[in-house]
Amino acid sequence: MTYRLAIFDFDGTLADSFPFFLSVFNQIADQHGFRRIDVTQVERLRRYEPREMMRQVGMPTWKLPLAAASFKALMRQNAGQVRLFPQVDHALRELARGDIGLTIVSSNSEENVRQVLGPELASLISQYECGMSIFGKTSRIRKVVRRAAVAPSAALYIGDQATDAQAARKAGVAFAAVHWGYAPIEVLRKVAPEHEFDLPASLVAIATLKANLDA
Repeated sequence: MTYRLAIFDFDGTLADSFPFFLSVFNQIADQHGFRRIDVTQVERLRRYEPREMMRQVGMPTWKLPLAAASFKALMRQNAGQVRLFPQVDHALRELARGDIGLTIVSSNSEENVRQVLGPELASLISQYECGMSIFGKTSRIRKVVRRAAVAPSAALYIGDQATDAQAARKAGVAFAAVHWGYAPIEVLRKVAPEHEFDLPASLVAIATLKANLDA
């Protein structure tokens, strides 16, 4: 059985937003009172899961919604600085032509997601579940699966962080890791993704992957 529902994370998976994230991080840190980062720290920090990165910069959990809101607001004001990864547009169009539903579950806002996608690509997405905490995706994944009327084993969540894998597993959905996102692929391999994609163009293969019936 092949997958019938592709559920995409957005930042670091479809959109190349990491450079923008770095460009505004220290501004947000000053605004909300946690530690700045130095560019020499970036590669080390990318290897941490989100909770560990928060500890490294001294951000308590209660500040995460405030910092996330600031990031989303800055991205809304500077949406032109964020682009899709090369060939993501082609992959989404090709997948939409097949018998597979396309959905997005992202902690970013739906407004930002739609802005970066643009009207044509945004119209290919059947469901948007956006704006939750990065630690709150499980219930949203379950929701899009239920609305799509497919079995969890027929759905695949594609993301770039260990928290994406954890949310997918809790929802009974297989996880595919991308090589080009926020977390390096060697870090993501520690959570044993069912599938990997080495290039954005390879996302077209979702339509032919064999579903993991044990997911």
